[in-house]
Amino acid sequence: MLHKNLINPKSIVVIGASNNIQTPGGSVLKNLIEHNFKGKLIAVNPKETEVQGIKCYQEVSQIPKVDLAIIAISAKFTLETTKILTHTKNTKGFIIFSAGYSEKDAEGKKLEQEIVNEINNAGGTLLGPNNIGFINQNYVGVFTRPIPKLNSKGVDFISGSGATAVFIIEAAMSTGLTFSSVYSVGNSAQIGVEEVLEHLDNTFDDIKSSKVKLLYIESIENPKKLLKHASSLIQKGCKIAAIKAGSSSAGSRAASSHTGALANSDNAVDALFKKAGIVRCYGRNELITVASIFMLPALKGKNIAIITHAGGPAVMLTDTLSKNGLNVPEISGKDSDELLSKLYLGSSVSNPIDFLATGNAEQLETIIDYCENKFSGIDAMVVIFGSPGLFEVYDVYDILHKKMRTCNKPIFPVLPSVVNVKKEIDYFISKGNVMFPDEVLFGNALAKTLNPTNTAIKDVNSFTVNLKTIRRIIENSTNGFLPPQQIKELLIAAKIPVVNEVICNSKEECILASKKLGLPVVMKIVGSIHKSDVGGIILNINSIDKLLDSYSKIMKIGSAKAVLIQPMKKGIELFIGVKKEGSFGHLILCGLGGIFIEVIKDISSSLAPVSINEATEMIKNLKSYKIIKGVRNQEGVNPILFAEIITKVSYLVSVAPEIVELDLNPLLGNSKEILAVDARIRIEK
Repeated sequence: MLHKNLINPKSIVVIGASNNIQTPGGSVLKNLIEHNFKGKLIAVNPKETEVQGIKCYQEVSQIPKVDLAIIAISAKFTLETTKILTHTKNTKGFIIFSAGYSEKDAEGKKLEQEIVNEINNAGGTLLGPNNIGFINQNYVGVFTRPIPKLNSKGVDFISGSGATAVFIIEAAMSTGLTFSSVYSVGNSAQIGVEEVLEHLDNTFDDIKSSKVKLLYIESIENPKKLLKHASSLIQKGCKIAAIKAGSSSAGSRAASSHTGALANSDNAVDALFKKAGIVRCYGRNELITVASIFMLPALKGKNIAIITHAGGPAVMLTDTLSKNGLNVPEISGKDSDELLSKLYLGSSVSNPIDFLATGNAEQLETIIDYCENKFSGIDAMVVIFGSPGLFEVYDVYDILHKKMRTCNKPIFPVLPSVVNVKKEIDYFISKGNVMFPDEVLFGNALAKTLNPTNTAIKDVNSFTVNLKTIRRIIENSTNGFLPPQQIKELLIAAKIPVVNEVICNSKEECILASKKLGLPVVMKIVGSIHKSDVGGIILNINSIDKLLDSYSKIMKIGSAKAVLIQPMKKGIELFIGVKKEGSFGHLILCGLGGIFIEVIKDISSSLAPVSINEATEMIKNLKSYKIIKGVRNQEGVNPILFAEIITKVSYLVSVAPEIVELDLNPLLGNSKEILAVDARIRIEK
């Protein structure tokens, strides 16, 4: 929990305060003064007695007790300063601007940890170091500009980068987005994005707190904490959008399985965000657009009316919405004809509703009223309105302002004329509105905000497994890939259906196996990880002669230790995989199997534990879902059975966390059964 003296201090000292407002210490003091901090301000500067009209002390030891210290001095002086503040001034809140700590070198990291230890021992909270500061309704403790418009119902913004926070604030101000708080965590020496989110969750008030949270994350240090508190806030009615920078998987371990090739830390981030219900964004403008959509009434359907006086943007928006599964339905009938009669000749109301470049505020109001009251098939309106700059259009924005507050259906204003009617747009924003300057960016963002899943707190199905057998196999195994017989025992103990199989070390054993299993059979090499790559799989062996010939061929392969014989099964090839992805835990993947997993790479993923509902959603999200269901009179797969096996695999790795990679590829499925035909499991203790 963040200390109250950081959040709402009654007194603040700026150490390194200056009359030069182009320094961090001078600028932060100016911001505190100009934004009316109501508590006591104290300045420390060895060369001054007064700074910006505030009494200045030459040494920290001279100041009275103080709640919050904003430290803007060289890193080498901060430890001693912190000691004086914690030991003699009862200071509990700390913001350190200076750089030169863990981001620099080992010596800086040691210094940073010593400062954290001092603050921890005092029961205080540190924001930073190497950050731009903190803004909330109580004070503006940043050295940067501009300061966003503050509003208790604006967004809470947590950023791992100070510069990025400034850029996002700048862009957001031009669209009307307001802020309730801004946390710049810098090096996250004591608290990072996860801890701030935890604080927002634990202190959330349904009436007073902001219900929109924005995150800019460079490193997720505690995925489980992030998942827990993001999910909790979303369950409380909040909406969260986030950028996770650094999505490259270049540093991943060389893959030794299909799962290893397909899974990476970015997949894990996707899965975590999806599980929590966080909308993932990939750029500043997208984040701001999603946040602005969150600030407006929620879209409850998929049918959109586009109201415009410019054809091009309406066409581009129609394309964008349609590609993202939203509808721009045709509007026709008596009411449509009636509306058309009220517009200038040449207008169109079929949707998009184009009331021409000469359209006016009165016509816009009429169109909105028809969409609101007479066109029952419409769920929301997008109003695209710009200007060639020939005349003022304040009346249009007054109509938009009024209708956005009185209509039951959401109205999204797309206002592209950010130069020609800048004054009118500023006027519109000053009345508490948000706007969207780009129709395509808006359309893509709107689609992202629809029904984000939140599966983190749903019940996870438990299965009756042979836990004793699972643990015995794991504990008696050495690190690396398990041999086939142990894999089979492990899957059976986890109640995962497997195809019958026999390992053979001679032609005589092959003949006995074929009689037991029945022809035709499949023969596979034992001893090679990638069987198909070395020619170690022979299908549809339907005679004893072919059986013996196949055994000879496979045993000539250098890595062959034995052969594995299975009955020849038919069905759709499926894939389930697991990879342990650091502190994220186990990433579960599914998709079409066999060669399709390598060629198409159509996978769906989630973080364990996976519920039956979540597994079902994973399957439905596959591009190949239609194939799995069955197409063109071909028998499909039972999706319930597929989902059950996904959850069983998830449960297996929860009771055997030593499993770091697991491939079931392929599973063969039809409408009646799904069987694991080939599997590999790697463990690390």
